[in-house]
Amino acid sequence: MPSLPAVQSSNASFKPSYLPVAVFLGGTSGIGHGTAEAFARYTGGNAHIILIGRNASAATSILSSFPKPTSTESGWKHEFIECDVSLIKNVNATVASLLPRLPRVNFLVCSCGIFSFDDRKETSEGLDLKLAVTYYARAVSMVKLLPALEAAAKAGQPASVLNVLAAGHGSTIELGNLGLKDGYTGMRSMQECVTYVNLLHVELSAHHPTLAFTHTYPGFIDTPIARIAAKLTPSWDITKAGNITDAGEFTLYALLTAAPGKAHTKGETSDDAEKPPVYGYGSSEESRAMLEHTEEVMNTNV
Repeated sequence: MPSLPAVQSSNASFKPSYLPVAVFLGGTSGIGHGTAEAFARYTGGNAHIILIGRNASAATSILSSFPKPTSTESGWKHEFIECDVSLIKNVNATVASLLPRLPRVNFLVCSCGIFSFDDRKETSEGLDLKLAVTYYARAVSMVKLLPALEAAAKAGQPASVLNVLAAGHGSTIELGNLGLKDGYTGMRSMQECVTYVNLLHVELSAHHPTLAFTHTYPGFIDTPIARIAAKLTPSWDITKAGNITDAGEFTLYALLTAAPGKAHTKGETSDDAEKPPVYGYGSSEESRAMLEHTEEVMNTNV
């Protein structure tokens, strides 16, 4: 991985001639917050930035900290959309409300998630809560925003999707048990979320070669989720965790530099950390099944 100064230099070179549109699912906390903050800083606030999450007060504070261009001619806008992403019908409704007023989306950053070793807890939609927040909400946002991302690519602009989760820490899956109705454990659900994200990226990149899909793991960062994890895992010393400002630099770098036409995985210490046969590259039986399962969940919960 490049050094922090090298990453900062690369990020500082981002000088778009267009007004970039960026959506941050989970942008009111943790690394999503850090990435949104870095994006606002390097664009000078001259962008359409949308934070999606539950915490309106946190969003207000974050948005107020963004630099504000003195001119309104470019059409810049910073906004928050409140959404409980544990219910897929809410995610469907939120994205549906965005599409008519967003002719294009350049960047989608997904970072919402839950860390817990608890047993399966089903939402009112019959999905496991951890899978709903950490995978399905992200996946539905990706799939539903594909037309807007494609529009950016057709305009000759970047169109990049970034999932901040745990690249390099997934597990094998059972195609007949997607959603983990059987054999559920808290750890298994978190590991399978990682693999689910990888497989969906693989399938979407195969069908949308002008878009970039990146799954990254920036390491142990001092976030609300990490503090929960540290309490559950005594060997994780939160005092040694990285900060969200530096993490935001690295995740923004991954977002801005990803080349289209490939499902990138950027682990803690190396790029493209996950190789076949577990995850594969290019459309496969596993990745096709993942997309079909995701679309079934998406279309059932409207």
